[in-house]
Amino acid sequence: MFRKKNTLPPAATYKEVWRNGDQYTKLSFVFMGLAQIKNKQWAKGFAYLGTEIVFLLWFVFSGISTLSMLTTLGVNKTKRVVYNQSQGVYITKLPDNSVVILLFGVLAVILLLAMVFLYVTSLKSLRTLYVQNRDGTHVPTNKEQLSSLLDSKLHITLMSIPILGVMAFTVLPTLYMISMAFTNYDSKHPIGFSWTGFKAFGNVLTGDLAGTFFPVLGWTLVWAVAATATTFFFGVLLALLIESRGIKRKGLWRTIFVIVYAVPQFVSLLMMAQFLDLQGPLNTVLMNWGWIAHPINFIGASANATVARITVIVVNMWIGIPVSMLTSTAIIQNLPQDQIEAARMDGANPFQIFRRITFPQILFVMAPALIQQFIGNINNFNVIFLLTGGYPMNNSYNGAGDTDLLVTWLYNLVFGQTQRYNASAVLGILIFIISATVSLFAYRRTNAFKEG
Repeated sequence: MFRKKNTLPPAATYKEVWRNGDQYTKLSFVFMGLAQIKNKQWAKGFAYLGTEIVFLLWFVFSGISTLSMLTTLGVNKTKRVVYNQSQGVYITKLPDNSVVILLFGVLAVILLLAMVFLYVTSLKSLRTLYVQNRDGTHVPTNKEQLSSLLDSKLHITLMSIPILGVMAFTVLPTLYMISMAFTNYDSKHPIGFSWTGFKAFGNVLTGDLAGTFFPVLGWTLVWAVAATATTFFFGVLLALLIESRGIKRKGLWRTIFVIVYAVPQFVSLLMMAQFLDLQGPLNTVLMNWGWIAHPINFIGASANATVARITVIVVNMWIGIPVSMLTSTAIIQNLPQDQIEAARMDGANPFQIFRRITFPQILFVMAPALIQQFIGNINNFNVIFLLTGGYPMNNSYNGAGDTDLLVTWLYNLVFGQTQRYNASAVLGILIFIISATVSLFAYRRTNAFKEG
């Protein structure tokens, strides 16, 4: 069967509102809120009008100059000594602070877009008000509109403050970081910098940083896969072991492993760094037992790259397995026991039951969480920074070590000697693109998505 198309005309077009509306309606196309004030919707009308007046004052006295400066990020790029004819002396002219100009420029763009959105909202409200007057239906009073903010429109009231917080602490910093990627902001241009287009992207992908980016990207993906797979697989095995029939005091065993998760991660990582140190307890014990003749450099500056990478994966297992164990335990306890008993009666061994029944159902439930864990491991700053600090250093890399991930390399570019803020911004964008692409690709192929 074919669906009938909705051929009903709209309640009113904006052209009709402009043509047939009264003078207050027509003026509301320019001065927001006048029609609402005329209809005694005081709160909405004065809110629209007051916001427009404040915006216009800001735009005239500050916004225009802020947006114009955003195009150049300041005229003076370097410190200069110039002669002041009026004073008859030489003065030092400092460069324009492009950091502040860029920040306030991005903020001005957000405010401009927010005002456009508010204007569109006011037009929709104006059209609704016109239809109500045209058709003789009830026009909500000021009291009714204010009451609706705590009733039918309570969600708007409750979401207003979180949305402002997201705009201030998420959207603004994100747009600022993205904008920085298109400049030459680095240690050579710490104050006055300029727009350079995609030059920073070229430096990362094909330029002097490409020899570091692609190897570090490869290790980041290997690390994310290994860290996710090992913690999940061994967490499931540990949960199955504790839940098996022959194990007593199951709560005690769970508590022992949960303690590892309960201890703050940075404490565990710093403790493991001391434990694996060249002069640490592990090397001391192995040498005393006669198992090794010389200390093993697990994570030091001169450690072997392969040894250091295996070490961080193993240490991450120590931290991550309890989390997977807890999640898997909850799933295992809710598995359909009739299927398992039927499989046993048909002669299936424990491995076949695990492969055909237990593991697929655990994977079905945990697949979205595994994708989230994979993305978290791509950005797992703590394990690498606190355990190895990126060591061992690689002379072929630019500001990165053999165990550095993209996110820790980004940190080194910002706080290292080069201070390549534009390159770090490019890395932030690329990390987001990689994370978003992988998560969308993987999630759309999970059974939880297909059957949802």
